[in-house]
Amino acid sequence: MNKAELIDAIAAEAKLTKADSKRALDAFINATTKSLKSGKPVVLIGFGTFKVANRAARTGINPQTKKPIKIKAKKVVKFKAGADLSKKIAK
Repeated sequence: MNKAELIDAIAAEAKLTKADSKRALDAFINATTKSLKSGKPVVLIGFGTFKVANRAARTGINPQTKKPIKIKAKKVVKFKAGADLSKKIAK
């Protein structure tokens, strides 16, 4: 599902216009981004948790040349599914 399809699904489920659904989704994305950028996780009980984790620097291998390369440390976003979401997916 891409962003446009998600907007359509939100509009249908919540009985909103597509424009309102787009604004709501954009607001969610912006609020989540700001929270993660400030180091705070976003916890949606039953759905899941978004959080920032530090990935350490490491040595990788260039698949074309097979030579080792250095990969810099960086921050990455991780998502852990909540119990309710996991149960619904497993059915």
